[in-house]
Amino acid sequence: MAIQLSDYQDVLDELGETANEVLEANWHEAARVFSPRGLDTYLRGASGLKSLGRGTDLVVSFIESAPQVAREIGEDAVAELLSSAIKMYSRTSAEVLVLLFSTAPSAAARMGEIGLFKGYLMLLNNMLAQAPRSLRPMLGKLEVLLGYLTLGGLRRWAMWGVSAYKNDFEAQVAYFGLDSDEAMAIMKKEQRGTLFVDVQRRLIMYLRALWGQDFFLRPTSGDFETREGYRPYIEHYFIHLPDAFDDFGLDGGDKVGGLEIYRAAAAHVAAHFVHSRCEPQVDDIPSTFNPVQKMLIGLVEDARIEALAVQKFPGLKQLWLSLLPVNSQTTPQTDSDDRSVLLDRIVRALLDENYNDSHPLVLAARELFYSAEDRLEDDRLAHEIGVVLADKAISLGINFNVNKDKPSNPYRDDNRYLWEDQESEIDQILLPGQVKQVRKYVSVMEMLNNLDVQEATDDAQEIWVLATEFFHDDGTSLNEREGKPPVSSPVNYPEWDYQTQLERPNWVTLLEKRPKMGDPVEVDNAVEDNKHIIQRIKHMIEAVQPQGVVRERKMEDGDTIDINAAVNAMVDIRMGIQPDPRINIRTHLQIRDLSVVLLIDLSESTNDEVRDADEEGVTVLDLARDAAALLAEALDKVGDPFAIHGFDSNGRHDVEYYRIKDFDSPYNDTVKGRLAGMTGQLSTRMGAALRHAGSLLNERASEKKMVLLLTDGEPADNDVRDPQYLRYDTKKAVEDLARNGVRTFCLSLDPYADDYVSNIFGQKNYLVLDHVSRLPEKLPSLYLGLTK
Repeated sequence: MAIQLSDYQDVLDELGETANEVLEANWHEAARVFSPRGLDTYLRGASGLKSLGRGTDLVVSFIESAPQVAREIGEDAVAELLSSAIKMYSRTSAEVLVLLFSTAPSAAARMGEIGLFKGYLMLLNNMLAQAPRSLRPMLGKLEVLLGYLTLGGLRRWAMWGVSAYKNDFEAQVAYFGLDSDEAMAIMKKEQRGTLFVDVQRRLIMYLRALWGQDFFLRPTSGDFETREGYRPYIEHYFIHLPDAFDDFGLDGGDKVGGLEIYRAAAAHVAAHFVHSRCEPQVDDIPSTFNPVQKMLIGLVEDARIEALAVQKFPGLKQLWLSLLPVNSQTTPQTDSDDRSVLLDRIVRALLDENYNDSHPLVLAARELFYSAEDRLEDDRLAHEIGVVLADKAISLGINFNVNKDKPSNPYRDDNRYLWEDQESEIDQILLPGQVKQVRKYVSVMEMLNNLDVQEATDDAQEIWVLATEFFHDDGTSLNEREGKPPVSSPVNYPEWDYQTQLERPNWVTLLEKRPKMGDPVEVDNAVEDNKHIIQRIKHMIEAVQPQGVVRERKMEDGDTIDINAAVNAMVDIRMGIQPDPRINIRTHLQIRDLSVVLLIDLSESTNDEVRDADEEGVTVLDLARDAAALLAEALDKVGDPFAIHGFDSNGRHDVEYYRIKDFDSPYNDTVKGRLAGMTGQLSTRMGAALRHAGSLLNERASEKKMVLLLTDGEPADNDVRDPQYLRYDTKKAVEDLARNGVRTFCLSLDPYADDYVSNIFGQKNYLVLDHVSRLPEKLPSLYLGLTK
């Protein structure tokens, strides 16, 4: 049973009327991001802040900011934030605490991980103890600072200011308010090349494009005075990358940018997920290795998974090679004391088959690795070669120090993934009667003979893992048959508040959902019954704007001379008459350069029956489906690029968006099945859907762009009581799209829509269809008139 705000009546009585109104406005967001335990902490925390007697602003700022912090990095961060504020309240003013809460969502978003967020709160506490006056100006400039600095850079920048201006209060305020030259100079000195938070989403999409699966990325929690030894790692199935990468240069050559290093590191660590596994106790493989053996095994394992990745994605090889040093001319004698250089040479030799090196250990590594190229899929290969190399190093008198001798490349991880179990005993809490869920690596025959376990669920005791893809007899993989459909990442859009005349940033959450499939025969039958309409529309479009080379005569400037016009001009000159100077022909290519999104309202009201329909039981949704099918058939024959999308909503945190047909996808039985599977449900939050459709259109390079909205009612949602609120938001969305070159036209099926639709879309950008039964015939004709 869902927790209601009324369950905390004692807290509401303590907070007062103003705080209660703010809490009610933020309750839906809080209930979505907090667990029951987190909600209790949230409300009790607000009550505790009220009891401090520091004013209502302090309570309101916490109520508004805490759900945003929890959404960014988890509800545990809210408890840390509240605890820090309680510790600080006796040493600073309420205004500073209000700034602490109001800037906390930005800090959480830039940190991206609770460990870094704790370090940020600890820094503020230290600053308050050493230089209390510095906190307010720094919090006022926090977004600027975190746009350039990591947590470590912010700490060093702040501590420099505290130390330099500890007794000069005026200079201290200027420094932390970024009003002094010293502040800007130190900030520039601490600025890093590329910050993780700026490229995180791009890296996630990059890995998804490479491996066809999602990976969880986090910034590395830590702060070092120098960034040496600051390496990626895998822990609890999360990829941890440094919070910043500086540009990397080799041997005086061109530097590699931070983004490229992030790509190399992410691709390498993801390859471990795909091709490596942690299983030290395997049959005849020893259960323990000494540190040198582990280091060399990790070196060979890195080369093995990179070789497998390069087989599938050859471009990765050049990316990784650009970050490896070249020391082919170095003799074994000159670097006998520098074991890190020797490790660099082994790394290079195992990735670059053209690399030549005469060192006996490098030669041994090359020979062992390349002679086993047919065994790259065997995850025991690295164990075998690593042990042999360790013995070879001992015979050559080479003593590695695993704490000091490390390869110098910045992108490879520390290989703890090979030796540490990713399941955390602390994080996994077992209820009475529960057993720990384990992963079991099995062979193809075991998987085949025991695959169909009908009672298996997500909480099964064992998860069986097959190292390679499993294909059925028809060529389809197990993942294609049994895998869960992917769900896109949520997209946040602002919303316009007409009362305050301000946008609420990131107020609406839109989720792209996979359209449901129906029977394509239903769409084919509708097309067959209206084939005459499709043919007529096709001919009308082709006649209105023929495509191809067009010659325009009677032009003053053109590509060629019109002989007949030139002769007539000469005759006029001989007769003493003023000649017509338009004697040229201009030639140009005329095409229909436009992109159109047909956006269909799929709210619950579309299930209503149509009164003037020829048949009983025909709903608005049925007519919308038939109209979309007829328009799609006509446009598919003409060749106009178009997309068909639908939307509904269940409050501002759940706007569902269905991409039934995209621009680049063909109009086939799959699209017809999605049209047939459309259902009407929930509400109509129109502004967010229009903004998302506009963002998709902005990716197109067409000259003309248009959203053709098909709806049966006004904007509405279950969490909005003011009927004017979503009307004005939709109007603002239409205006924003127009500024970006996207026209919005509304075809309304609501007979009473004249009262509001003209105010939202403008006098020339809407049409109210009184006879809904004529929709299948009217929509294609309307499209023709709009796209001439």
